[in-house]
Amino acid sequence: MAIVIFGFLIGIHEFGHFITAKLFKMNVLEFAIGMGPAIFKKQGKSTLYSVRIFPLGGYCALEGEDGDLNEEGSFNSRPVWQRVIVLMSGSLMNLFAGMVILFILFSGIDSYVTTRIAGFASDFQYTGENMLMPGDRITKINGYNIYLNADIATFLEYDSGQPYDIEVERNGEKILIRNLPLEKQMYTYIGVDENGNEVEYQELRYGLIFEADDATFFGKIKLSILNAVDFARFVKVSIFSLFSGNTNVSELMGPVGIATEITTTAQQSMSTMWMFVALIAVNLAVMNLLPIPALDGGRILFLIIGQIVLVLRGKPLNAKYEQVLNGVFLFALLGLMVYVSFNDIVRLVR
Repeated sequence: MAIVIFGFLIGIHEFGHFITAKLFKMNVLEFAIGMGPAIFKKQGKSTLYSVRIFPLGGYCALEGEDGDLNEEGSFNSRPVWQRVIVLMSGSLMNLFAGMVILFILFSGIDSYVTTRIAGFASDFQYTGENMLMPGDRITKINGYNIYLNADIATFLEYDSGQPYDIEVERNGEKILIRNLPLEKQMYTYIGVDENGNEVEYQELRYGLIFEADDATFFGKIKLSILNAVDFARFVKVSIFSLFSGNTNVSELMGPVGIATEITTTAQQSMSTMWMFVALIAVNLAVMNLLPIPALDGGRILFLIIGQIVLVLRGKPLNAKYEQVLNGVFLFALLGLMVYVSFNDIVRLVR
């Protein structure tokens, strides 16, 4: 299952490059799923199609993409805007795939919990005009935008143990509530039993009760988009956490860990597994667009720098600079992948 999913995500990414390159009449030399020796090859009219033995990569080889070749049909012969679209299209396809998976997952729901406060636990004390009120829609917690109800618990946990600055929308106006000392504790709630009678029960929560909305067709589309935005946002949060020292490199998950997680979640719940796959798809989209050499985002950055150099100096940037940096960063990324995969295997054995 994991290999099929890896193949799907890689294939959809490379297909994005492939279809836009064909659209702009660039010569595609090879469209490959996987890396290493080929286990299947088929020569098309102008493109070699192949499946290779290691399902941890793939490529869409364009004529002249790694040099100064400017012959008709080569990558460099096309306008910069077309080359940028080709480079971005792989990530956009991953993003689109993630949103489609999310929409399919949400297609069966009748309602979903919003970020609007419906009420509070009976012993919740932080209510009133200068604090929280029923009808408030939570829009930010400590500066983090709140898109989904799940974000509220996430960012309350993220900054647990300190007061919160919470922004809410109240009667069409944005209000910032500073230093609200919310804590997760045993709150008393009023519920209804199977006979329709009101009953009191206690739960370890933050004391907030939220409204639910009907899941209309357009509501499901909105929910899919917001979940994809949320997944993308957590890439930024994770990177910041990594560089700030809150997360260790040894905690990162590589291909082995992802495959293990896919297998584990599939055994528990197929919907949970596909939610995880959607998360991976969106993560791949964002990570590939980071301005790092050897990634699509790095190549886009070099195109932009090249145009600036061309305008200022009247001659193009030497392609060797990009080739050297791409080689160095590719080697570093492969080394990181080996290190992370080793940690994945150690965790799996343990």
